[in-house]
Amino acid sequence: MTARELDAAAITDPALREAYTQCRRLNARHGKTYFLATRLLPADRRSAVHALYGFARWADDIVDSTDPGQSVAGRAAALQHLAAQLRAGLRAGHGDQPVVHALADTARRYAIDQQHFADFMKAMHDDLSVTDYATYTDLRRYMHGSAAVIGLQMLPVLGTVVPRAEAEPHAAALGVAFQLTNFLRDVGEDLDRGRVYLPADLLQAHGVDRQRLRWSRDTGRRDVRITHALRAFESMTRGVYREAAPGIAMLAEVSRPCIRTAFILYAGILDAIAADGYAVLHRRAVVPRSRRITVAVDGLVRVVRARIRYRRTGRQPWGEDLHPGTERMPAIRPSDVCQEMA
Repeated sequence: MTARELDAAAITDPALREAYTQCRRLNARHGKTYFLATRLLPADRRSAVHALYGFARWADDIVDSTDPGQSVAGRAAALQHLAAQLRAGLRAGHGDQPVVHALADTARRYAIDQQHFADFMKAMHDDLSVTDYATYTDLRRYMHGSAAVIGLQMLPVLGTVVPRAEAEPHAAALGVAFQLTNFLRDVGEDLDRGRVYLPADLLQAHGVDRQRLRWSRDTGRRDVRITHALRAFESMTRGVYREAAPGIAMLAEVSRPCIRTAFILYAGILDAIAADGYAVLHRRAVVPRSRRITVAVDGLVRVVRARIRYRRTGRQPWGEDLHPGTERMPAIRPSDVCQEMA
């Protein structure tokens, strides 16, 4: 199946194929919700999405390394080395490190603004030294590089039916919404790494601070003040989803089911957190498998309908804002989507 995706994207060089395959493995292992949604894209676009996600995951793993022998200075040096490889790879259009090789090829194919990658690397460096955020404004500033630029990187791959600049604010907001969702789901795990992404002023408004979060995490006991703070963060996150929502209709028709599915499944994590009583300091909330199947099947139906409309009209499936690429929409099989549920 990976070979089919690579063939559809006209990726023939053996080393480049292996680089993209490594990125796909990273996506499948770490980004289960998003990996599932990616299965709804036509095959020739999936490798590029895997490259973008794989590189982000690779850098994030350096920052979050749990190796006791890896000091902060060591992680900083590893990030600096990766940043140097990235700059060289973007200049050359290829790289020696497999994940960089795939990313550089994707950036070249889709003419992705290289500043997005520089902004991302800066946010990763900040994560090594910044452990909390005083205000939501401070957090959003960080998330420009850690999340918003991911949405902006994706737009050239997905295509748009409006000028790309019109869709960019919504794409950036969706990246932020996904990361805020992760922050809420992973409060306990992030606290164990010494980080608190919930803004201090939001916590203080409900009588909560880092020490109280630590107490709840360590003792397993609940505190209504923490619940109220988490509920407020959830409400704030849902507001960002509302900012992002209009952007889905701006995407190329065949890309919409993928992003719509990711949108629904990630928002579903918020539903799962609320249904579990905001117990994120003690356990991870999970979207039920039955719900994931329902949403994925609905996305598959939408893909098929889009393919049928394209065949009837003969119009370009990727919208006005993208080079034509592959003229034929590759077939999408139900097994491509549903097997990821196992």
